[in-house]
Amino acid sequence: MTELTDGAKAPGFELAGADGPVRLSDFAGKSLVIYFYPKDDTSGCTKEAQDFSALSGEFAAAGAHVLGVSKDTVASHGRFTAKYDLKVALGSDPEGTMVEAYGAWVEKSMYGRKYMGIERSTFLIGADGGIRRIWRKVKVPGHAAEVLKAAQGL
Repeated sequence: MTELTDGAKAPGFELAGADGPVRLSDFAGKSLVIYFYPKDDTSGCTKEAQDFSALSGEFAAAGAHVLGVSKDTVASHGRFTAKYDLKVALGSDPEGTMVEAYGAWVEKSMYGRKYMGIERSTFLIGADGGIRRIWRKVKVPGHAAEVLKAAQGL
């Protein structure tokens, strides 16, 4: 798989969402922020979802939709959304098809043990379906605000 770069066409996808299927084509003519995160209801992932949720009105004003993606189930996403009153859509990719297509499935290491997992990463997709900006190895503090600033510049 070729690594995605700024300017590349965003890979198409179809995920299960709380209100039915979510597809890249649903956002044709609109900006889309896709953020990949490892696991529902863990500290970093919760903070990231809360930060994007807190700025959801500003993303909407900028004409950008926000979609969080992990391998968790739709049911898990539902519990996560309800527990923290999240304002962003979450997509379920249990087979990891989309996660792999966007290059977010990577080898990680913890305490010397290597394993495969989701790299916290974010993609800003323009109204034409082209990738405008990619953030890899995301650190949560300040990230949602940085993405918002980039989305406002589209």
